[in-house]
Amino acid sequence: MVRDAREFGVYARTGGWAFALKVARSVRPGGEPAGRTAKVSAKRFAELAGCSPERVMRYYKAWDKAADDGLVPHFEILVPGQEIELPDSDVWVSYYASRSSASSERGGAIAAAAEAEGIRPTKALEVAENPTALRAAILADPATARAARTALLDRLSEDPELQSELARDIARTDELKKAVATETRTADRVGYVRQIVEKGQVKTPAGQTIEAPAGLRAEAERHLSLLDELDEGEEAGTWATEAYDSVKELVLQAVEADPDLHLKERRTKFYSSLQRATKVFEELTFEDADELDDLYEDDMLQRLEELQQAVSTCIAALRRAAPDPARP
Repeated sequence: MVRDAREFGVYARTGGWAFALKVARSVRPGGEPAGRTAKVSAKRFAELAGCSPERVMRYYKAWDKAADDGLVPHFEILVPGQEIELPDSDVWVSYYASRSSASSERGGAIAAAAEAEGIRPTKALEVAENPTALRAAILADPATARAARTALLDRLSEDPELQSELARDIARTDELKKAVATETRTADRVGYVRQIVEKGQVKTPAGQTIEAPAGLRAEAERHLSLLDELDEGEEAGTWATEAYDSVKELVLQAVEADPDLHLKERRTKFYSSLQRATKVFEELTFEDADELDDLYEDDMLQRLEELQQAVSTCIAALRRAAPDPARP
């Protein structure tokens, strides 16, 4: 019992160093002929220990690195059964790679990222080698899923291939497409309100950019403050819609209250509609004019005649409104 307690205390203080010492003082360095010392090969040590030679060598390499740094004695100095003062257990994780993947380029990158995040590399390597376990944790635990989402977003900026794969996944999944559309609409509405606050300008329904009246800007600031105070993950859609509708109503009121602005708004809206209609009709005429014999329907002729009448009426009204050159 006393021996067990003492050995437990040694491990509690030194961690893996206690086991590494057993390897360091019992396994002969590579290249040293058998029989020169009482030490054995890593393979023989593993057989006696009932574990794999690879596991023994991981402890061996950890000790070798620490010896190069002057933290522990080199193998040649140690003899079987020798006891020395061991480094603190916290230092062990920076030398020991518990998995063979840590020695690969991929493993090295994972270990470096883990250290940057302030966690043990062994934990990250274990997760990387067991994707099924990672998937199970993500599926079962919302907190793990959120951590995975954050990590993916952080990686997107430097991984074009992942960007493309994720975009394809979204495009092929109806639920995700709808969610993206909803979030995009919400972001656009919040952006509309934010522009009024930050730039003091607003777009009218016809597309004019005007200076926002003081009352409109104050209302936009109020709504934006409420939006910015929402907790992370809280649904912003309803708040964004309320803010957008409220601000849009004030924009309409501002346009109606200013006769010159109202007139310009009507003119801009009319001209925009005229441009769209012209473009559509030109495309229809140029593409289909040679095929009308095959496409004819009575309804087509009726609609075009109604359109011609409406255009003629509009032209006549515009001619009446045109300034008279002879008028002083």
